[in-house]
Amino acid sequence: MGMEQMTMPQLGESVTEGTISKWLVSVGDQVNKYDPIAEVMTDKVNAEVPSSFTGVIKELTAAEGDTLEVGQVICKVEVEGSPAKEPAAAEAPPEETAQAQESDDAQPNKKRYSPAVLRLAQDNGIDLEQVNGSGAGGRITRKDLQQLIDSGTAPKAGSQAASGKQPEPSVTEKEKSPAEASVQPKAQGTAQPVSAAPGDIEIPLTGIRKAIAANMLKSKHEAPHAWTMVEVDVTNLVEYRGSIKDEFKKKEGFNLTFFAFFVKAVSQALKEFPQMNSMWAGDKIIQKKDINISIAVATDDALFVPVIKQADEKTIKGIAREITQLAGKVRTGKLGAEDMKGGTFTVNNTGSFGSVQSMGIINYPQAAILQVESIVKRPVVMNNGMIAVRDMVNLCLSLDHRVLDGLVCGRFLARVKEILETISKENTSVY
Repeated sequence: MGMEQMTMPQLGESVTEGTISKWLVSVGDQVNKYDPIAEVMTDKVNAEVPSSFTGVIKELTAAEGDTLEVGQVICKVEVEGSPAKEPAAAEAPPEETAQAQESDDAQPNKKRYSPAVLRLAQDNGIDLEQVNGSGAGGRITRKDLQQLIDSGTAPKAGSQAASGKQPEPSVTEKEKSPAEASVQPKAQGTAQPVSAAPGDIEIPLTGIRKAIAANMLKSKHEAPHAWTMVEVDVTNLVEYRGSIKDEFKKKEGFNLTFFAFFVKAVSQALKEFPQMNSMWAGDKIIQKKDINISIAVATDDALFVPVIKQADEKTIKGIAREITQLAGKVRTGKLGAEDMKGGTFTVNNTGSFGSVQSMGIINYPQAAILQVESIVKRPVVMNNGMIAVRDMVNLCLSLDHRVLDGLVCGRFLARVKEILETISKENTSVY
C-alpha cells in the first residue's frame, strides 16, 4: 500500500486557481479511478473533478470553500502497488514535534494554510495564530477570515514585532517581481467595513462570483485598458436578416440572430489583422494562429465565456448554431471545461439588454474585448446631405495597451464596420 496525492487540476487555459465548492467523498471512502470526488468552481467553469487513482480516501487536505492554486494538494489517496511514503511531519525534530503536539492534537490542520488564506491574512494584517478555523481539523478557511474582516474583529499581528516573527509569505507572493507587486490591490482592511442595517439583505458570495471578482480585478490591475468606439450603419443587414429569419428558423430549427453576423465579421477582420488576436505573456507577445471567439453568456448570478473554435472557418449559419448550443449549455448547467478553453478574442452582446455604450473589462489574458451594443433607429445625415432614418449600432472596443496601439485597433474596427455595412441579400450568404 502507498499514498498518492491529488492536486487542483487546471480547468481552463488561463485558470490559475479553483475553489472546492463541495466534496463528493469522505475520509475512508473507496474510490475508483475517474470517479468524481469534488465539485470545483473557477472563474470560467463549475466542474466535477475525477479521481486520478483507485484506492481509499485517507485525507481531505482542503475544506469546502477553500481556494487553491493549480497544483496544490487537495486530498490523499491510499493505493495498492506504490511504495509507502512517510508523512513529512515525521521528519520534524523531536523537540519541535513534542512542542507542537499539545496544540495540534485537537486541531491538526490549524496551521495548514492555503495560499488564498495566507494572501488574505497578509493583505489585512491578520495574526493567524489567534484565529480559530471552522474547517476539517481546525483548518482556517477563507470564509473564516472574511467573516472576521467583515465584522471588524480580525486579530491584528501586533505582537509580531516583539517576537521577531513575520508571517511566511505564500509562494505566489515570493515569486512576484517588484513591478508586479506594485500593481496589487491595497489591503482590504484599510477601508471601513460595510455593515448591514435593518432591512438590508446580505447575499453570500458564491464560489464562481468570487472567482469572477478575482479575475476582473486581475485584468484591471495588470492590463492598462484603453477604449475606442465606432458607429456602424447596419440598415442593409437589418433588412436582409428580416427577410430570411422566418424561413431560416423553419428550415434549421434555431434562430438567425444579429449576433451571428457580428461574430462572423469580427472573425473575418481578425484574420486580416492578426495582431488583434494576441496575448501578453510577460516577456513577449503571443500572436495566436487559431481565431477562437469567446462569447459572454450571463445567468442570473454568474457570467460564462464559452468559445466558438475556428470561427473564421465557419459560416454565419454555423456560428448561429454554436451560439444557440453554447447558450443552452450555460443555462442548463451542462457547460464543460472543454467548452471554455482556447479563447483568443471576446465579443460581448451587450445590446441584448438595451445598452448603447459600454466599456468591457478585457477577458484576461486576451488583448481585447468588443462590445456589440443595441441596434437603434436614428436620424443620420447621408453623403448627399439628406437626413434619413437608419439602423445604427455602436461597437465599443477595450484593448490592452501593452499589446495593441490605437492605429491597428482603429483599422481593425474600420474593417469590421466595412464588412457589416456591405452585408446585403445580393452579396452575402448565411450558408
